Amino acid sequence: MNYHQYYQTDVINGPGTRATLFVSGCEHQCRGCYNQSTWNPCSGHVFDADMAQRIVDDLNDERIKRRGLSLSGGDPLYPANLDAILSLVKQVKEQCPGKDIWLWTGYRLAELSSQQQAVVDLVNVVVDGKFEQELADPSLVFRGSSNQIIHYLR
Repeated sequence: MNYHQYYQTDVINGPGTRATLFVSGCEHQCRGCYNQSTWNPCSGHVFDADMAQRIVDDLNDERIKRRGLSLSGGDPLYPANLDAILSLVKQVKEQCPGKDIWLWTGYRLAELSSQQQAVVDLVNVVVDGKFEQELADPSLVFRGSSNQIIHYLR
């Protein structure tokens, strides 16, 4: 898996102060997407064990209290990303007690593969649905268009 950007401190992508990872790879390619540079799964930087550990270390850093991890992109549930995302989510769950995980995906919860569902089973909140430019609304919180749904899972 590749990632495009990592913000060790972010207050935009989810509630509170967070760490946010924007992964590479998206097959939805929504018209009007603000993150088109993440569509190519080969773009950005290689995500490796050192990067995963950096995220864990940042989440556990007491100097800047972070509420959790946000996963966006691209699409974290893009098939080529699933192994790395599942591993990262498990690592955060095990090594960062009390931290929540938010995930944005263009897939609908009802259409997930079993591999995608395995990731979703471990996160706290999923924002699902493709960005629809005709339904874009800048007043929405944590989503770009009104068809997208915020699912509070746990």
